[in-house]
Amino acid sequence: QVQLVESGGGLVQVGGSLTLSCTASINDFINHNMGWFRQAPGKEREFVSAISWGGGFHYAYSVKGRFTISRDNDKNMVYLQMNNLEPGDTAVYYCAADYDAVGRELEDGTEYDYWGQGTQVTVSS
Repeated sequence: QVQLVESGGGLVQVGGSLTLSCTASINDFINHNMGWFRQAPGKEREFVSAISWGGGFHYAYSVKGRFTISRDNDKNMVYLQMNNLEPGDTAVYYCAADYDAVGRELEDGTEYDYWGQGTQVTVSS
């Protein structure tokens, strides 16, 4: 059974940093694209970042230059380093896994097959 578990969320002040982690219980993790999405109260889920199985990177415009996604295929983990956090980054962050999306499809949440339970990130001003 596939399971994604996020960790690392919390409360941080504006300008601070957090690193989210996602542990993926997937047999062939190395062949999966991994993504981060977020959902703020009253808003729809939105794409944050993705890393393809081949190491390609995708970032939402709002986080480009501040967030960095990475993966460790030996540990079945994906990370989201978040720097210079803003109040608008406050949301529940979700890790997701996909097997067959390509290119810009990685920015579409409907392409993803598996989702974690989410971790709360709150940025205080």
